[in-house]
Formats: sequence, structure tokens, C-alpha cells
Amino acid sequence: MKRRTLLKGSLGAGLAGIAAGAGLLSPQAVFAKWNKKAFTSKKVDDAVKKLLGSSSMANSGAIKITAPPIAENGAEVGITVQSSLPKVDSMSILVEKNGQPLAANFSMASNTNAFIRTRIKIGKTSNVHAVVRSDGKLFTAKREVKVTIGGCGG
Repeated sequence: MKRRTLLKGSLGAGLAGIAAGAGLLSPQAVFAKWNKKAFTSKKVDDAVKKLLGSSSMANSGAIKITAPPIAENGAEVGITVQSSLPKVDSMSILVEKNGQPLAANFSMASNTNAFIRTRIKIGKTSNVHAVVRSDGKLFTAKREVKVTIGGCGG
């Protein structure tokens, strides 16, 4: 082993140990905070209300959801959501027929591009909803995804 590699590894491990000892690497510090009430809601409107404070949403053509029309395996479905709305500070993905519809929520600075790409589980053929908070108002769009093999135990 080279001396430089050993020193880099020792320094990194030492700093990680100090941070863990000081409580800086606790699970609460490492993982983002989550809204348990929203993520455990059973209906789309309830999840949106618990997450964003209101379930009053307007349909918008400025939100584009890209997803496969047919997902052969619902356990891992690639989804892209983008919006041309101004001042977007939150984007959420909900799956209507999942037992717990809220699949993901993303907070962002209002001056960033409103674009997310992720993978979600879809239990059975369902509408996927994107909810975007723009300038304090909620907007939505939906797209149906047909599932041949369920992703939530089906």
C-alpha cells in the first residue's frame, strides 16, 4: 500500500468517526425528513392535503410526465416529471391505485429547473399523478401506466 493512500484512508475514517461520535452522522442528520402522515395516507387527495396543506389542484398542460405506457414489472418504473411553471418549489409523484399513493416528494429551490427523474413502484395499472407547487398554488397532470406484473407484492 502506498503511504499517500494509507494517509487519505486514515484521515477519512478518522473524520467519519469524529462526526459519528459528535452525532453529526445520526440517521436523522443523514436522511431527509419525511411526512409520515402524507406517506401513509390511503387516497391521493388526502396525501396531497397532508403533504402540501391543500388538495385544491388545477390541471396544467405545463407539467409533462414521461413514463412507459406499459410497465412489464411494476417494481421499478422509470418516471420523469418536468414543468415550465415559474417558481416551482415542490414536485410530488402519486400512484392512484397503490395502497399508499404518495411515491415521492421533492423540495427544490424556486429558481431551479423543475425536473425530476426517479423510479417508483406501481402495484397495478393506475394513473400516475404529478403535483407541482408553483408560486404557492398546486397544479397537476396525470398519465396512465399499465402494469403486467405488480410491483407491490402482486
